[in-house]
Amino acid sequence: MDPSALLAVGQTALELGLICSLTVLALFLSYSMLNVCDLSTDGCFTLGAAVGAMVAAAGHPLLSVPAAMLAGVCSGFVTAVLQTKLGIDSLLAGIIVNTGLYSVNIAVMSGSSLVNLNKKDTVFTMAKDLLAGTPLEGQYTAVVAALAVVLTVAFLTLFLNTRLGLAIRATGNNPDMVRSSSINPVFTTVVGLCVANAFTGLSGCLMAQSQKSAEINIGSGMVTIALASLLIGTTLLGRGSILVRAVGMVLGAFIFRMVYAVALRLDMPAFMLKLVSSVIVALAISVPYLKQQWPTIRRRLFYKKAAAVRGGN
Repeated sequence: MDPSALLAVGQTALELGLICSLTVLALFLSYSMLNVCDLSTDGCFTLGAAVGAMVAAAGHPLLSVPAAMLAGVCSGFVTAVLQTKLGIDSLLAGIIVNTGLYSVNIAVMSGSSLVNLNKKDTVFTMAKDLLAGTPLEGQYTAVVAALAVVLTVAFLTLFLNTRLGLAIRATGNNPDMVRSSSINPVFTTVVGLCVANAFTGLSGCLMAQSQKSAEINIGSGMVTIALASLLIGTTLLGRGSILVRAVGMVLGAFIFRMVYAVALRLDMPAFMLKLVSSVIVALAISVPYLKQQWPTIRRRLFYKKAAAVRGGN
């Protein structure tokens, strides 16, 4: 791969990695902090894309961002209520909401499966106009995505260190202890999932506007991508402060997208990309375990080698 092609791959991975890292940060909050496996991510991502695209198409690109986040909050609220008030397991609640959101997303897009933004103003076209004539003129997509990530990481870091944020983290660690401390775990779960899904909605909104279209399957497989990125980030920067771990999530999203982009450049068939995602997830999950077991594995290999040498003699 020549340097220019490698630079193009890096540019694509950076832009997509930054946008998708918002979903990874959402999973970081719900899965790592709150200990809730939210499988409504795919549908919520599409919901954010659909709402953001429709509002932008109506001539309000700036309003599309808070609208998409509010839609994500609504999705997170429904998921949380199913878990906390109706006693449905978190996995099943996520599946139920994800299934229902398919119809909701079609309704949001006025019965169509595609919303075209080619001739519409978006937050990216506005940024392009603002950056015209500056050194960052050609980097408007990365600039907007980076700004969204910086603000999200800053908010998440501050939020998780507030009293409510600490209560959310405690709920994920030990809900019984939280309950005995006169803190309502139902409330913390609802707030945590609402905030997390707001990030997912924002990610979907930016993805749709960067691609200048929103289609019904734009969020397909996003939970797998986010989980892989989260595990990569946890492996790299899984310890330390909330800020360090959040930066690890962003880095994990970039690395995943870089591998994905290289696979595309190598003319890998489209149907193989799901397998690539699965392999990355498996490796990300197994690396910490293998690192822990490596001394034992090395001793076994040493003993086998020593036994083979003695047998040869």
